[in-house]
Amino acid sequence: MTKKTGWGLVVAAAACVLATPVVVWWLVGDLSVAAPPGTELDRAIHPPAIGEGAERAVGIVAGLVTAGTLALLVGASRRRRFDRRWWAALLPALVAGAIAGAGGRVVTAGTLGANIGAGLTIILGGPLVALLLLWALGWSVRLLLSRRSRSLT
Repeated sequence: MTKKTGWGLVVAAAACVLATPVVVWWLVGDLSVAAPPGTELDRAIHPPAIGEGAERAVGIVAGLVTAGTLALLVGASRRRRFDRRWWAALLPALVAGAIAGAGGRVVTAGTLGANIGAGLTIILGGPLVALLLLWALGWSVRLLLSRRSRSLT
């Protein structure tokens, strides 16, 4: 970040990136098929054993964190307290988190037979998430190094 950017905004950006996959996961919800009673569903990966109430609470908290931190960061950008160049790193990280959250629901969905969506999510979503995160990392390093070189001159 820049000299104008305080640690509070850095923490807000990190919290936003961490909360985004959770809120997307919660909003997508369980994608398992409706099966007759007593039918065992096939799963690529078993979902975490979380009760409905806990899932709702975690989802609501993650939604509030995401909305609050985004509002804080957008407001700080408008007041020029958050260097706008950081959005080029933050937005790909947020998109990667959203894809991971939705993909988590697809991969853990119970199906009758093969879960083709799980395979597609892994084959297409995995590399896309990796590319987005590599972009975010590369852009972040570039901004940090440019800041460092400016402070050395």
